[in-house]
Amino acid sequence: MRLGERLGRHRGIHSLRAKLTLANVALLALGIVAATAVSLMGMRHYLIGQIDSGLTKMRASLGSSQLTMRQVDSLGALAFARDRLVGTDEQPRPESIYTAVDARSRPLSVFGVAPTTAQRGLAAAVPDPRVLVKDPAPHEVTVNGATYRATATRLADGTYVLLATSTEALHRGIGKALKLDLAVGTLLLTLLCCLTMLSVHRRMRPLEDMVETSSAIAEGDLTRRVPSSEHPTQEVEQLRLALNSMLHQVESAYRTREHSAAQLRRFVADASHELRTPLSAIRGYLQLYDQGMLSDPDERKRVWERVLAETDRMGRLVDELLTLARLDQRPELRFRNVDVSRLVRDAAEDLRVQQPERPIEVAADGSVLVSADESGLRQVLGNLVGNVRTHTPAEVPVRLGVEREDGVVRLSVADEGPGLCEKDASRVFDRFFRAGGGAGSGLGLAIVQGVVQAHGGEVAVRTAPGEGLAVTVTLPARRAAAVP
Repeated sequence: MRLGERLGRHRGIHSLRAKLTLANVALLALGIVAATAVSLMGMRHYLIGQIDSGLTKMRASLGSSQLTMRQVDSLGALAFARDRLVGTDEQPRPESIYTAVDARSRPLSVFGVAPTTAQRGLAAAVPDPRVLVKDPAPHEVTVNGATYRATATRLADGTYVLLATSTEALHRGIGKALKLDLAVGTLLLTLLCCLTMLSVHRRMRPLEDMVETSSAIAEGDLTRRVPSSEHPTQEVEQLRLALNSMLHQVESAYRTREHSAAQLRRFVADASHELRTPLSAIRGYLQLYDQGMLSDPDERKRVWERVLAETDRMGRLVDELLTLARLDQRPELRFRNVDVSRLVRDAAEDLRVQQPERPIEVAADGSVLVSADESGLRQVLGNLVGNVRTHTPAEVPVRLGVEREDGVVRLSVADEGPGLCEKDASRVFDRFFRAGGGAGSGLGLAIVQGVVQAHGGEVAVRTAPGEGLAVTVTLPARRAAAVP
């Protein structure tokens, strides 16, 4: 099962997409609830304040008139008293109740009219009218199951007048406002949930691409990379770039490991093959000697020389293998000032002694110093010159030179031999590679490359069929110094 499919099974309420959506919806719900509560409380406080203000003004008006109940009865023509003290079941303002009570809160008749049900209910809801008289703010009371805001005032003869205004309309209005807020809030929450899911899906797409890429890489496709999204956020883009960089490093490390493993297998096979040839020859000669088949002294001498030659060949091969093994371990070289020009001239003299008929051109005048390991540079020159001696005819000219340019030292060995094709030139530094199956162990240029890289330099090859082979060694500027 693919990684993406396994992760897809865990999507749902525990997924990041669901959690982000739920978090946004929860925050908006809390905001709507808080805003609704504050607005409704503010509206209720304001409306009740208006009702209390009207009741307070009415109480102040009655209290300052200094009327008695008898005066109110005798002055029946006063519309002020009648409108406020007379109540019937068909009164024009049923939301307001006014009634006169004694000190024991018993309702009294006004203008000979008996108290109504509402007035008796108000009197029953206020057991002690003196509390309302003392308190400047109206109280909330329940009259016949309905809520009222009530206050009281005391007339000159000790009679109390209760004043009450219903708050049922206020509560109905608040209830309607609450229902409207809930409906609008639910609509907003639904809309936000849909928009959040779409937005999170679009924003989470790069992460899903990363999961798919990781799944593909886990299945062996190391070339997969996380694609760029259309509108990436800064953090997601940084994560994408970092992940792609990591994947590139992983792929490079994997390719390098595979190449190193293949190179090691090829190296072991080639080394075994190269060592098997001289060992087979030595074993064959020893078997001939052991069986007494070498009775002729001249034949024994020739066999002995062949055994020594194969032994020397095997020893040189082992020495070269040991050199490569040490170079692979990054040895600490002993750096000191070395005159490269002198080393070039010495290599040219050695080649003249070995092949007097070969034309040799040397461009190493003066003294060019470089901080390097002298034995390593001598081995580099020896291998390059030996490569020319082994793979080119003796009459082919060769040029050896050294120069300082732009703070670096360049050492070159070039011949005018048959050269190499492009395919062979690309493998010229491979171990045990011999173009056309020629002579030599195939380790010379590999050792050259290893020594130069240990010095922090580079080796370059320029060749073509029929144009010879030119090898240029460049030593780093930080170690180079020239003396005129």
